[in-house]
Amino acid sequence: MAKGGKAVLRSAARAAVIFLALAGTAWAADGGRKEDAVRLGDITVTANKMEEDLQKVPQSVTVISEAELEEKGIRNVIDVIREIPNMSGVTTGHHGSPVSFRGLNPSMFTNNNPVVVYIDGVPQSGKESFDASLANAERVEVLRGPQGSIYGKDAIGAVINIVTKKPENKWAGKIGAEYGSYNHMRGVFNAGGALLQDKLFLGVNGQYDKDDGWIKNDYPGKDDDFNKKSDRRLNANLAFTPTDRFTARVSVTNDYNRNYGVDGYGLPSGAKLSDFSRDDAEHVKFDAPLRVFTESNAQSLALRYAFDSMALDSVTTHKTVHVNGKYDADFGAVPIHAGLIQFNKSNVRNWTQELRLSSNNEEGFRWVAGLYFEREHRKHGPYGQQFPFFDPGSGAFFGNFEMNAESITDTDTYAAFGQAVIPFAERFELTLGGRWQRIKKHMDLSTYLLPIGVPGPPMYELDTEKTWNAFLPKAALSFSINDDWTTYVSWSRGYMPGGFNYFATGGTASDNTFKPQVSTNYELGIKGVFERASLSAALFRMDIEDIHIYKSVSGTNIYLTDNAKKAHSQGVELEGMWRPFDGLELTGAAGLIQAKYDDYDWGGGNFNGENIETTPAHTLRAGVAYTHESGFYGRVDVTNQGRMYFYDDARKDFVKEDMYTVVDARAGYRFQDWDFYAYVRNLTDEEYVTNFIANNVLSLTNFGEPRTFGVGVIYHF
Repeated sequence: MAKGGKAVLRSAARAAVIFLALAGTAWAADGGRKEDAVRLGDITVTANKMEEDLQKVPQSVTVISEAELEEKGIRNVIDVIREIPNMSGVTTGHHGSPVSFRGLNPSMFTNNNPVVVYIDGVPQSGKESFDASLANAERVEVLRGPQGSIYGKDAIGAVINIVTKKPENKWAGKIGAEYGSYNHMRGVFNAGGALLQDKLFLGVNGQYDKDDGWIKNDYPGKDDDFNKKSDRRLNANLAFTPTDRFTARVSVTNDYNRNYGVDGYGLPSGAKLSDFSRDDAEHVKFDAPLRVFTESNAQSLALRYAFDSMALDSVTTHKTVHVNGKYDADFGAVPIHAGLIQFNKSNVRNWTQELRLSSNNEEGFRWVAGLYFEREHRKHGPYGQQFPFFDPGSGAFFGNFEMNAESITDTDTYAAFGQAVIPFAERFELTLGGRWQRIKKHMDLSTYLLPIGVPGPPMYELDTEKTWNAFLPKAALSFSINDDWTTYVSWSRGYMPGGFNYFATGGTASDNTFKPQVSTNYELGIKGVFERASLSAALFRMDIEDIHIYKSVSGTNIYLTDNAKKAHSQGVELEGMWRPFDGLELTGAAGLIQAKYDDYDWGGGNFNGENIETTPAHTLRAGVAYTHESGFYGRVDVTNQGRMYFYDDARKDFVKEDMYTVVDARAGYRFQDWDFYAYVRNLTDEEYVTNFIANNVLSLTNFGEPRTFGVGVIYHF
């Protein structure tokens, strides 16, 4: 067995010992706990589509409160992801926001992340507009593992459920402003209250972020603020409660994001990861524009009627996403690529309808059942690149050409899902669930290869259709050791839809179709509270079939998606919190993972035994926060990410990036309704890589942001 495998087994064994020790402690605590001990408050979550005590939910769940979001300076979904063990994500600027979890990576030609975000009933899994406003968040619940049996939109990896505040009769809210390094400016507001006492409520919220970026473009005549960006998110919601039983809520959201440049630079093909440095990235020369504009508009109508023993919910959503991107062809200034670009334009329209029945009780027999329908229309193109065209034999220059793929893909999803929690033998609960779904896709594609500016017929056309059916079961058994400690074991199946290559240049429909990715998940866990502390631990194993992978066509920057037959991931996750005395809070989380390909033939060999790319070997987080009764407070958070591999397609190899540590700190003063604070992110100015792409045309590296400072104020009313 390889050293890495032995290390994981040793760590798993240690975790199992800790796991058993925790169980023994909980057993002992059942009879020996002091009645006057200071207890942590119960946390109720709704991520399972029914209100439940967090400690009794038989799966890994992380909850981040509004106070914690503010105190840690968590600005967006990517910041939330960095709080979760074995979950990582970045905003690349040119490829949206790819997220990885437990060895599961985004799917290139379905545009799906393995993690789905829910806010106000609107699901979002696509990389293009993955972020969501946290201006009105009451809490964020992160459920790890497949969630197809309780959510309309299927999720192979996890769900991030953003629970928003519901307006009450008295108007309340907040307004805040922030200024920091690189001319960073941020504004946030939230207000809600009654328009008609007890009957009609209005909520409005929004946030705006911008900065000039930390990279300067030294190319003559170009904007020197290379990687500047701005982000605006607005929401308005109206709730109508004519009776105690019926609620209707309308929500309207507009998000607009502008990203210029990337947080890094490119070098010609053949450059290694070690050839790049963040110091070199601070001054670049790009000779062509690089920008991505993304606009998202969403509307949702949520209706709820509460019967005596159950509730009926209907959630209807409509969402459009428009992406318009232009990129420097070589991500630099190589003369033969001067002025040439890559381009990506897409328009997505999505309708969903979910009908759901669920029990009203928090304990005893509980259940949820529903139907889900989704229709997506994706118009993709112009999508492609410009490049100098040389004769392969003589080397003669034929001029600058453009390859462009234009496609329309229609996807219909039909699903029935349900889950029941069945108590038995006093302390046991059995959870049984399942999802049946049918996904039908049709794609009409035309690919062009022509001199720039010259019209002509397509070089390749493809009109194809495919339907996939799947049943995804789930089972879990939990045991309440006592009132505060629960242990559980679970088994479930996860699913990532298949699809088509929408940059195909040849081959049959079968050649350009890839299969769904399916995972089988096992988890053993324990969670609970003990006096002033809370703790959870989980061991997991995931077997993955037909894992989505990508590869480039030899000598080009054209990527295709395919399937590797088998892979696996296994590891340990721990989360804990301790308040030794009033005012002081210590938190920590750890994720350790081994994620490897078991059967991956790329055509010229195999990658069996290689580490799955963009999966950190570990994620560690520790924080200490102190609040004085006078109003002064401070906190320090340390994050360590383990070594990670990237796929170098030019060399058909996997390259390693070493682990790194980032330290964030924040201090402030709360006075009545005011909160004044100062912060520093990446205190030690750690240099680290967030993404690396290499093919036969170029190599591209993205870096994390250097040290930044800022000050801000929030007023609550």
